Amino acid sequence: MASVFGRRARMERAATPPTPDVEVEPARAASPVTASAASAPLVLDGRYEVGERLGSGGMASVHRARDLLLGREVAVKLFRREVTASPDLRLQEIEARVVAALNHSALTTLLDAGIDASHQHAPQIYLVMEYVRGSTLKERLRRGPLGVADACWLCFDLAEGIDYMHQQGFLHRDVKPANILISSQRSARPVVAKLTDFGIATAIGQPDLSEYTVGTAAYLSPEQVEGHDARPESDIYSLGLVLLEAITGEVAFPGSVEDSAFARLVRDPHIPDDVPEAVASVLRRMTARAPEARIGLHQVAIELQQFLADDLVSRRTGGATLAAPAAPPAAVAIDDAPDAVLDALLALTARALQAPKALLVLEGPAGPVVKAQLGWERRVVSGDLATPLLSQGADGPRVLPDAFQRQPVRMPPQVRQDVHAAASAPLRAHDGTHLGVVAVFDHAPRPFGGDDLGALSDSATLVAHELELRGAARRALFDA
Repeated sequence: MASVFGRRARMERAATPPTPDVEVEPARAASPVTASAASAPLVLDGRYEVGERLGSGGMASVHRARDLLLGREVAVKLFRREVTASPDLRLQEIEARVVAALNHSALTTLLDAGIDASHQHAPQIYLVMEYVRGSTLKERLRRGPLGVADACWLCFDLAEGIDYMHQQGFLHRDVKPANILISSQRSARPVVAKLTDFGIATAIGQPDLSEYTVGTAAYLSPEQVEGHDARPESDIYSLGLVLLEAITGEVAFPGSVEDSAFARLVRDPHIPDDVPEAVASVLRRMTARAPEARIGLHQVAIELQQFLADDLVSRRTGGATLAAPAAPPAAVAIDDAPDAVLDALLALTARALQAPKALLVLEGPAGPVVKAQLGWERRVVSGDLATPLLSQGADGPRVLPDAFQRQPVRMPPQVRQDVHAAASAPLRAHDGTHLGVVAVFDHAPRPFGGDDLGALSDSATLVAHELELRGAARRALFDA
């Protein structure tokens, strides 16, 4: 069996998150600003006034700082002077480029980067990041577990953020509590999480030629322990261990580096019996030992969102069991009244496909229910058009490049100047229930390509999420 120790496992890496919750280096590895701290604060490039140190690692320290130009607090990561003359300089360049390429609410944002050459010795390399008030998950867990609901809120944020990161072509490779920030800013949500520290992030498919296995022993995936390169499924496994630790307050694979690393090769992490089955199912699939058996992060977010909605319903009803609705939740909520959220989603769909019109066709107890994009007369959509889109779009996207040449679609004469080509994608609930379709129309014949259908499917997913959340809220209000 190939072993991680064939690469001399570097289990606790040096790069440091911009938080107080990091390991402090010995005195010989003092902060780059120590010498000047007694006299005057360090100001980088005349703009960033460096303040207290929040944390320190092997190659860098992180400080709270003040952006003198914009008058705001930021976090500044200062790399040690010796890094400028070592191979590690390349790692810092990669980190800056990775973070600069990402823009997601669940990932810390890079604001600036530079090299301050005004000092006597070596130039000072630095990264400027958003300053997140709060603590790391590692620090928070010292006070005890989060509980199931709060842990799911946290994992929902991170699943969406890491999934976005993977879509942009990058792996994080070090998902762990010390690299997760919990914001203390007031929010309607109980937990708002951000992933930070991209010091060992890499492009998906990029071979790891180092002699080390990067990452942290307690959160490595089985394939990394066996010495294989990380892959998107490796981040999923690590996040699954984080979710389990947030729920229980305990590391899933404790012990020495060797014991922790190899334990996951012979057993799955223990999931307590009191974890709700919906969450336990997600955990089992996130931490499957075979990478190909792991659940995708998009599906993780969907299932956690559904659990949180159901949990809210249960709290509102005192834990009473809810009877299943007679019709899909979406069908009873759509009418002719203005609806800012659905109108915005339809407008976004139309823009994404560069189409003039978009609509929803939903399955209702009495037949199709239509919600048209604002500014489009409802007469444009007749039953003859809505019915085939609804009935034939359930198995996947459907394209009508020239509606007039298709007999199943019949439109009255006054409609023909508005609709000539159409494409639709199905709306599916998390359990696979078909709710209806989202469709776009064009004035002229048009072959909708693969990118168009991908964008349309993404829009359908957003709409389905919105409709399911509304259905859960309506059931809660009805039964409360």
